[in-house]
Amino acid sequence: MQAPVSYRISQQQLWLSPYRCIFWEEEKALIVSDLHFGKTGHFRKSGIAVPQTVYQEDLQRLVTQLQYFQPRQLIAVGDLFHSHENKELELFRKWRHNFPDLDVHLVRGNHDILHDAWYRECNISVTENTLELSAFSFLHDIADQDTPTMQYQFSGHLHPGIRINGMGRQSLSFPCFYFARSFCVLPAFSKFTGLAMIRPEDDENVFAIVNNHIVQLQ
Repeated sequence: MQAPVSYRISQQQLWLSPYRCIFWEEEKALIVSDLHFGKTGHFRKSGIAVPQTVYQEDLQRLVTQLQYFQPRQLIAVGDLFHSHENKELELFRKWRHNFPDLDVHLVRGNHDILHDAWYRECNISVTENTLELSAFSFLHDIADQDTPTMQYQFSGHLHPGIRINGMGRQSLSFPCFYFARSFCVLPAFSKFTGLAMIRPEDDENVFAIVNNHIVQLQ
């Protein structure tokens, strides 16, 4: 794996990982969004043959990041899960019990529709709207922000992507970290998601994830 890329904002040290997450050094927090655990099982239940290895790879990638950064807490900025409980979430439950000392904070996303008792059983604290922690605040969809805040914000939901043009009419699209003036939109952690193309302004920063490497485009 490429070494994480350093990025400072609001006098805080962040480390951008090519595995689609951010480590916040001051709070020893791993920040992720749109993991959509259980999505492949949901599709299979609907008769769409999506292999379970997709979900297993996403979960193992999360384990790898926890082992690498050794965070005290995991902040999931929405859509930690995809739908109702299925067999794949039993695997997540077992995974959760293997990390009993890890605090897990979930900012509820539009897909996080499990019963509250399920979250309590897995020792996941749930915030309905905005989680405020030190220098930053976290919400699932930046479009839902209705009151100004002095804190820099982190969100998900969009599944941001950036298009890189090559010679001729060739172009490729990649997931990316999108740092705007007052907020950051994280890439979807799950690889089983689409992309929404962004058009950044000149003073905004974009880090594309290309073949497990981070490439700063502006």
